[in-house]
Amino acid sequence: MAGAVSDDEHFRYVLRHADDNLVIAQRYGEWISRGPELEEDIALANIGLDHLGQARSLLTHAGELEGAGRTEDDLAMFRTEREFENLTLVEQPNGDFAATVARGFLFDTYQLGLWEALSSSADPTLAGIARKAHKEARYHHRHSTRWVIRLGDGTEESRRRMQAGLDRLWPLTAEMFTSDHVDQAMVERGIGVDPSSLHLEWSQAVEDVIDEATLEIPTEPASQTGGRSGRHSEHLGHLVAEMQWLQRSMPGLRW
Repeated sequence: MAGAVSDDEHFRYVLRHADDNLVIAQRYGEWISRGPELEEDIALANIGLDHLGQARSLLTHAGELEGAGRTEDDLAMFRTEREFENLTLVEQPNGDFAATVARGFLFDTYQLGLWEALSSSADPTLAGIARKAHKEARYHHRHSTRWVIRLGDGTEESRRRMQAGLDRLWPLTAEMFTSDHVDQAMVERGIGVDPSSLHLEWSQAVEDVIDEATLEIPTEPASQTGGRSGRHSEHLGHLVAEMQWLQRSMPGLRW
């Protein structure tokens, strides 16, 4: 039938958003016991747990859509690096605290718009996950925004580091607003959102915060893509290997 959409596209759409949250949760987990102060150590851990919870819900739903009997653990622990479809932005190493703040701020602002749009998805399970995730994203965004302003409008050193974090990650932001056939198919069914429709609001929100922080909009164009099609930076392979090593060493392990 003309215009028919395969279940595979629905599965992949949910899975790629699960991957975004799973990967960034792993990155936040790397901060545990390494935060610059106790309060931030706890805050970063909690943000990571929020993303992990979102990933688990989305992975479970993706497994149901696939209908092949794979669980959330199977999808998280037994796919290869090239099978992950997360944004390249979220797999980037933590760097210093300012770099982590920059990555979180750019991604949090994107997720605010994404979850709000998906809250009215024709997929009721996805809509329910999005509504809960949107509440958590508001906290994440407040946290990262506060630190962008604090570091940008702080000391000369904190400003330099905050600007460096934004400059390094800015080229990776284009991918958040680039669509492919999976996005387009889901938009046609009322399940997904056109990524490009989120760009204007994201740009305005990001620019407002950067201006308040007395920082500068990075000059390098945002143009790098590839994560959604499984073409990742060298960093994801190391992350996936560390995340999966226990399950791959002892398959079927249960606590």
